[in-house]
Amino acid sequence: MKTHKPTTPTMRHTKVVSYRNVLSAKKPNKALTFGRKRDVGRNADGRISVRHKGGGHKRSYREIDFVYNKKDIPAKIETIEYDPNRSSFISLVCYKDGERRYVITPKTMKVGDTMITGENVEVKSGNRLPMKNIPQGTFIYNVELKKDGGAKIVRSAGSYAEIVAKDAPYVHLKMPSSEIRKIHEDAWASVGVVGNDEHKLRNIGKAGRSRWLGIRPTVRGSAMNPVDHPYGGGEGSQGRGLRRAKTLWGKPSGKGQKTRTPKKYSNIFIVSRRKSKKKK
Repeated sequence: MKTHKPTTPTMRHTKVVSYRNVLSAKKPNKALTFGRKRDVGRNADGRISVRHKGGGHKRSYREIDFVYNKKDIPAKIETIEYDPNRSSFISLVCYKDGERRYVITPKTMKVGDTMITGENVEVKSGNRLPMKNIPQGTFIYNVELKKDGGAKIVRSAGSYAEIVAKDAPYVHLKMPSSEIRKIHEDAWASVGVVGNDEHKLRNIGKAGRSRWLGIRPTVRGSAMNPVDHPYGGGEGSQGRGLRRAKTLWGKPSGKGQKTRTPKKYSNIFIVSRRKSKKKK
């Protein structure tokens, strides 16, 4: 991690990833980059569906390959780059047939290393194969939920899932959240851990940097009026005054309460629920 001299109050605590030691390119590949309008928390009707998003620096979108449909063709890592649209680093890989694509960079891999996708390839970092061919206890990332559906889960910086059991036709995965979940054994996954694991240690340092990242301010519910939040109202600073934590809309939130939809379609695939945050 990179720290700064305390020339200002914000610099005193700021910690960022030392990109100079990791990245090998300053500009993205133009053929795999295009402009894209960000949703900034709005739905199709233009209404805010996720609060605290908006503004931020203009971004170019990098087209990332999550499908990995080039089978049995070795690919060599040419560059490791920063991507403003995700927490992990991305790599420009060149396949043996000359095609270039962006992929998520696994930990421990560097420029010049090779990776390959195939049914019976070697189980080593960066390689991709069906989960039925990956040994129990292996760390994986870029996991599909169904065959040829593309990587949907375990894609953020420093994350990985562990194969804890095999029960044909399913594989039991221990997710980063500690949930144990069943996924079909024919689904594909990449071996290893997602890179940039220091991302969780960073300290943004000041409110302005949050705005650069497109994160808008969060106001405490207890600082609002009763009409605006269940915690609002009262003279002076007060607690929430309620036995259980609530969201703005009166739904349960945090502190060991279950917030998952009771009849969610994927409940049948959960073997063990994640360990929720409990009040100490």
